[in-house]
Amino acid sequence: MRILIITAGSRGDVAPFTGLGRRLLDAGHQVAVAAHTSFAALIEGCGLDYRPVPGDPQGLIRDWSQAASREEAQALTRAYADGLADGVAEAVAGGADLLLTASGPAPLGQAVGEALGIPVIGTYLIPAFATGAFALPNARSTVGGPGPEGNLAAGRDVVRRAEEAFAGAVTRLRALLELPRAGASSSSEDIRPVFHGFSPLVVPRPGDWPSRAEVSGYWWPARPDGWQPPAELVDFLEAGPPPVFIGFGSMAPGQGERLSELVTAAVRQAGVRAVVQAGWAELSGWGDDVLAIGDVPHDWLFPRTAAVVHHAGAGTTGAGLRAGVPAVAVPVMADQPFWASRLYELGVAPRPVPFQDLTAEALGDAITVCLSEPAHRRRATELGHRIAAEDGAAAVLTHIGSGDAR
Repeated sequence: MRILIITAGSRGDVAPFTGLGRRLLDAGHQVAVAAHTSFAALIEGCGLDYRPVPGDPQGLIRDWSQAASREEAQALTRAYADGLADGVAEAVAGGADLLLTASGPAPLGQAVGEALGIPVIGTYLIPAFATGAFALPNARSTVGGPGPEGNLAAGRDVVRRAEEAFAGAVTRLRALLELPRAGASSSSEDIRPVFHGFSPLVVPRPGDWPSRAEVSGYWWPARPDGWQPPAELVDFLEAGPPPVFIGFGSMAPGQGERLSELVTAAVRQAGVRAVVQAGWAELSGWGDDVLAIGDVPHDWLFPRTAAVVHHAGAGTTGAGLRAGVPAVAVPVMADQPFWASRLYELGVAPRPVPFQDLTAEALGDAITVCLSEPAHRRRATELGHRIAAEDGAAAVLTHIGSGDAR
């Protein structure tokens, strides 16, 4: 089959689909990934076809942080969604027998699939169905209150806000595709089946989720063909005890200088060696015990570290768990507080350090606690072995191979 995977957002929203795409490719399918142009090299480097989608997620995150009001931030999101709608329509027009879509652009992929008679499967990286078991990622603390009823209310509020963000883009896209406006759906909850690409050991499937909404396990990013670790990194790892990894992924663009000074002081306070990943913040560090690096596959690097300090994005959280090393979570926005809380509840990390509260002293203290509490490493090792044994892509491949997706 010609399978098109539709995704949007930061690197963490794209990388897992390189792994799922490679598994589909190995099963004999033709696979393309529609994503922002900044990820073309990542996708093609993993042997997958690439189709462009408009949008600058790095600029959007920066603009969100500088928005003067909620209304201004919402306007930025609507403009981004409009660009995505045009890009998804064009990407699908390039030919496909089956669409797999991340939760963000799901209502757009659903509309195009409806217009062209192409089946759509949800492949979501975060929980996307309201439940009484927990409040969905990006829930607002002012909605619902504690307990199952509060969780359900908060989850419905998350879904509603996501619908509102894409409502104008969906309406315009349906008109462009000559679909009736009546009955139009713009919710990621309306697609079936949906496979969630995280481990049930991390977030068990809630019993009140609708049928055909499954938790399959993680889809691990593929390594680019021919990738080899930089010699400087190999030498640094061999020159002393395992370092702490520190990186904030796609977060905090434009804050590199401040964060680099903060990280350097925290590393010195904790008395550890550190590998610091630049990310979109262009993070760095100074000293004989600090090495600054660019993009390195987490599945290679993390098992060689003593702990991982990160922003608690879904993909980085999963990579740290798979590696079996403890974590320090520094959540910034969106789904990150949710994953940070899960790390703490699973016993593999101390209490999260919210990004807005981050200081050199707080980070240094958190690293010290993480490394000095044996239970964190013991629990991380146990959980890592179990997660590494899972095959999250298998359920998706089985469904597609069964013919139900046609």
